[in-house]
Amino acid sequence: MLPIIAKTPEPPYYAVIFTSTRTSGDNGYGETADRMVQLAEQQPGFLGVESARENIGITVSYWSNLESIKSWKANAEHLIAQNNGRKKWYAAFKVRISKVERDYSM
Repeated sequence: MLPIIAKTPEPPYYAVIFTSTRTSGDNGYGETADRMVQLAEQQPGFLGVESARENIGITVSYWSNLESIKSWKANAEHLIAQNNGRKKWYAAFKVRISKVERDYSM
């Protein structure tokens, strides 16, 4: 599957930038990651997602407002995935939330 650049609306909107390094082995990670994208797509305020992984993983999800991000973080199934991430999938991670003030493309 080719990488897809998310189609976002005119700013402002918000980006959640999740940067991580993985532990060894899949341990159910791939299936859960796919499920989290499917689930996020159903959440109010979700605008899109982009993800890349080499030695470090970066996933950026886009949201219409901060309340939508807060609701996503508290989603019951997402909470289980977050717990599994801390216990078995990530050696380290960092989350950054930023407001997109401007974007442009080719």
